[in-house]
Amino acid sequence: MTFPRFLITAFGFAVISVVLNSPAEAQIVQTTAVPFLQIEPDSRAAGMGMTGVGVADNANALYWNPAGLAGQQGAEITFTHAPWLPALGADLFYEYLAGKYAVEGIGTFAGHVTFLNLGEQERTDAQGNVLGTFKSYDLAVGASYGTNIMDNLAVGTGLRLIYSNLAGGVQVEGQDTRAGVAVGVDLGLLWTPQVGDGKIEPSLGFNLANMGPTIQYSDSEQSDAIPTNLRFGGAVGVNLDEFNKITWALDLNKLLVSRNEDGSYDPFYQAIFSSWGSQEVDLNVSDNPPGDTNDCSTDPTCESIGLLKQLTLGTGLEYWYSDLFALRTGYFYEDPANGNRKFLTFGAGIRYSLVGVDLSYIYALEENSPLAEQIRFSVMLNINR
Repeated sequence: MTFPRFLITAFGFAVISVVLNSPAEAQIVQTTAVPFLQIEPDSRAAGMGMTGVGVADNANALYWNPAGLAGQQGAEITFTHAPWLPALGADLFYEYLAGKYAVEGIGTFAGHVTFLNLGEQERTDAQGNVLGTFKSYDLAVGASYGTNIMDNLAVGTGLRLIYSNLAGGVQVEGQDTRAGVAVGVDLGLLWTPQVGDGKIEPSLGFNLANMGPTIQYSDSEQSDAIPTNLRFGGAVGVNLDEFNKITWALDLNKLLVSRNEDGSYDPFYQAIFSSWGSQEVDLNVSDNPPGDTNDCSTDPTCESIGLLKQLTLGTGLEYWYSDLFALRTGYFYEDPANGNRKFLTFGAGIRYSLVGVDLSYIYALEENSPLAEQIRFSVMLNINR
């Protein structure tokens, strides 16, 4: 295993939230670089079981579904901070800043900055002697736009620049390393049909995120895919009366990445179609020798998993009282052969004048989960509401 892919595995899956919950039991079907792009940024959606493709109605729509920016009014700024994976005792943190600005008759523009601090790492030689330290982090900046093409149908798109500095430019095994740079493009649709007298508000959403070329961390020919992801689902809001509203949401996710036997990846425009078949997964990676490629043709602990097991599911409920106070809860499920993340979520929100505050908490349903006790805190400022 060469150094760049080792870094991606170490930092991308043992440190970030899309790590395997129990490495001795399962390996994720398709690994990618920069998995921090899949971290859900806002506390509201996080409190609803990581759902948002059909409930994208604020500045955070640029992550969940850029089509949700359409029809929004005024301007908004939102910021999220989270100590990352506190159960691991690591000094990591995640920060997300986003803003939107609506232009009447044209649409809504938005931008974001996403930062994940991966802490300070030690650089050692082959004998384990410490040669120094370096800092690792991931960064993404981007812009999005959404507009209505029909009364009840909106489209949106986004573009982000990705900068992943994992190795700090150190040389390892005679190979120069560098920060990885890539771009990703999003496309979204949101349908919000009118039903009856408006007491029921359904929506259906679709978001194809992070379409882009592979990323390189060295001068070698090796490169890794970024996490192109399909999110689809919907929501149903019910206005009980003039003060009380309940919303139920459901999101399904599919990672659209296809890795070949030689370790190369299909280009994203091919993987969108080629990644829907059965995938092989190694169920006992802890026993593999160093450098093992997890070739399931020769490994009896491998199994082939179908499409349904490759999907993740999130569902949640939100209750609002008079647009002032909210309570949220949700559930997230990932198949044991595809990462094995299972947790309940809880959250609350307050809106007063121009300011809003949201808080979410993850209750992991597995022992020793790195996601245990994960808290997100978000604050937003609305202008010309």
